[in-house]
Amino acid sequence: MEKKLKLWDAVMIVMGSMIGSGIFIVSADIMRNLGSGYWLIIVWLITAVMTVAAAISYGELSAMFPKAGGQYTYITEIFGKPMGFLYGWGMFTVIQTGTIAAVAVAFGKFTAYLVPALNDAAPIFQSGEFKITWIQILAIFVILFLTFINTKGVESGKILQNIFTSSKVIALLALIILGFVLIKQSNWSSNMSFGFDAFNNLAKDDKGNFLKLGWQQITGTTILSGIAAAMVGSVFSSVAWENVTFISGEIENPKKNVVKAMILGTSAVMLLYLLVNFVYLNALDRDSIAFAANDRVAVAAAEKMFGNAGTVIIAILVMISTFGCVNGIVLAGARVFQTMAKDGLFLKPAIENNKNGVPEKSLWMQGIWASLLCLSGQYGDLLDMISFVIVLFYMITVFGVIYLRIKKPDLERGYKTFLYPFTPILYLLIGTGFCILLFIYKPQYTWPGLGLILLGLPVYFLINRRNREKL
Repeated sequence: MEKKLKLWDAVMIVMGSMIGSGIFIVSADIMRNLGSGYWLIIVWLITAVMTVAAAISYGELSAMFPKAGGQYTYITEIFGKPMGFLYGWGMFTVIQTGTIAAVAVAFGKFTAYLVPALNDAAPIFQSGEFKITWIQILAIFVILFLTFINTKGVESGKILQNIFTSSKVIALLALIILGFVLIKQSNWSSNMSFGFDAFNNLAKDDKGNFLKLGWQQITGTTILSGIAAAMVGSVFSSVAWENVTFISGEIENPKKNVVKAMILGTSAVMLLYLLVNFVYLNALDRDSIAFAANDRVAVAAAEKMFGNAGTVIIAILVMISTFGCVNGIVLAGARVFQTMAKDGLFLKPAIENNKNGVPEKSLWMQGIWASLLCLSGQYGDLLDMISFVIVLFYMITVFGVIYLRIKKPDLERGYKTFLYPFTPILYLLIGTGFCILLFIYKPQYTWPGLGLILLGLPVYFLINRRNREKL
């Protein structure tokens, strides 16, 4: 493949793929679970350490295997085709495509702020609880439009990514600065006055709405369950940075630029996330964060800063953010499925590049499945289940760094993990703790997702048998 992406383009893919709609929403759930400004910051700090530690560790593998496919290639090279296929299976069935669907629908929902007719219109089709709305149709249009743009060549996707990522970073920086300048009465002291005491208030009415019944102080294992539940949102808001590894084959000097892009991009985004949460704590009291309407904390904070215009400002910001996020994930994901097809583990037409040098059929396969997930309305439930599995695959890949150091110490390494072995071990410890807590306290986030991935095993053996028969 032609090397058409420079370091700046790679950084924009990392940042653009990470920043979607999560940072504008998930802090409400974190506050409901833990009830203290200190704990809100701690959860984001833990997530930041996890994310950057993983990116630093992945750098060593990206320098060793500087080719398309990224994480799929690393897992396959280290642990073999079955494990690589399970990762790729998860990517296609829900991790990549489900994320595309969820972020595209978020684009549609925030567009409905500006065009209320989208919310007010009757469903196009409804049968029982299943329905197709105009917001879903808009989400599908965005997915298919960005898929089409990316079939025109990596440069088309690159230009779009750079424009939208730069725009949302500038907008977030403006929001951060104005969040301290325009707020006349700060809530920082009251939000931080609870210290490290954690509080929980998860009572709901019969419609599933959260009730303000008074905060209850919690200790011990309840805090651990609160941290696990809270981190589901923060972790999922901080993934997808590895998308840049999927397109290593199209990045100039990938042995150096991929690792630089991952470390620079993840560090910058996590710093932005922390600063945005400082704004929430400055602009809003605890209840206003925890019980923000539809969890839209950013909207509540913007209304404090800009009045009624705040809703429009945040709607536009989220539209820019989600549009750029979908583009980055669409651009990168198809390269994984193309690499799998070359290994005989995916549909054969996905191998071909079109005249623009991109895997057009792989892009359309990804886009069509993501569109079907939009119509199903089940992408949200699937992503809740799969959050655990995403971290599990991160852990497997990070462990691969240690495994190769032990098994193949003489392999050429263009980059070596900073502070090895501390950095990968730190990630593995935090990731293990997170996964164990989810297994114990939130099994609905773990067993279904794990089961969905393990369904790939019979599929793999079926494909493998057919490949042997052809030989």
